[in-house]
Amino acid sequence: MNTSLIIDGNAVMHRAFHAIPAFKTKSGIPTNILYGFFSMLHKVTSDFKPNYLTVCFDTPAPTFRNKLFDKYQSQRPKIDDDFIVQIPTIKSALDEAQIFHIEKDGFEADDVIGTTATIATKDDLKSLILSGDKDLLQLVNDNVMIIAPQLGLSNLALMDSAAVIKKLGITPKQIPDFKGLMGDPADNYPGAKGIGPKTAALLINQFQTIENLFNHLDEVKDKTRQIINDCKESILLAKQLAQIKTDVEINYDVESTLFTGFNESLKKYLLEFEMFGLVNRIYPRGKKEVVLKKTVKSQTDQISLF
Repeated sequence: MNTSLIIDGNAVMHRAFHAIPAFKTKSGIPTNILYGFFSMLHKVTSDFKPNYLTVCFDTPAPTFRNKLFDKYQSQRPKIDDDFIVQIPTIKSALDEAQIFHIEKDGFEADDVIGTTATIATKDDLKSLILSGDKDLLQLVNDNVMIIAPQLGLSNLALMDSAAVIKKLGITPKQIPDFKGLMGDPADNYPGAKGIGPKTAALLINQFQTIENLFNHLDEVKDKTRQIINDCKESILLAKQLAQIKTDVEINYDVESTLFTGFNESLKKYLLEFEMFGLVNRIYPRGKKEVVLKKTVKSQTDQISLF
């Protein structure tokens, strides 16, 4: 079966920003995200050899989750200026490479990923989603797996349903219910205060869904029952916030994401940012055309990461 590789663009950018030193061109343009992003993209396409490739991004616009809960992700620190200036550079580089990318105001990249994976399944494709975002594990099924970066950008773990169950003690589709009870400090929304992952997993395994749990509260221990009863509104809201949408209205045709390799025009674009070593790896036949310069030694030293 053919494979669609779906990239969580924002997750990979953040991982690159924190894993790669603060590379800059001789004129002072930040390039560590660009370097890390395309190093990762080159590695994952080489390893998994997808037939189709899509990169999904967040947008700065508020999402429907912000409307449901005004404190959603409100605790997150301001994004570094060196990060912000590289976002359009990444998208321009994808255009040069002729790699399809997509985003949708009002929704997170997660929702666009969920929708593209659903469309790919309808087109009889297997989907591989590259992301370190644990929320996306809820999308895993017989046709969808997660490629999860481990340390830095080089080590990858392939997560199927069995791996999710082993990691969390619940099935992928139960993750929104699990997070309904747990809440999510990273996204700044509460669930049931005082219920940790072990108790949450036990309850979800016993009752399958939050709604069924509410219908059988008389079977729950007194203290836990009281917590759940007192936090019912927060639990239901948390589940709604955790649920990834798979039916966003987007302009997406799988055939437009066909991937046969990186377009040659990307080479020139990357060389403008002095990425000689990266170009040599993406375009190995062109090694004689590129001269590695001492001024970019700090970049070429990082090749071992990938």
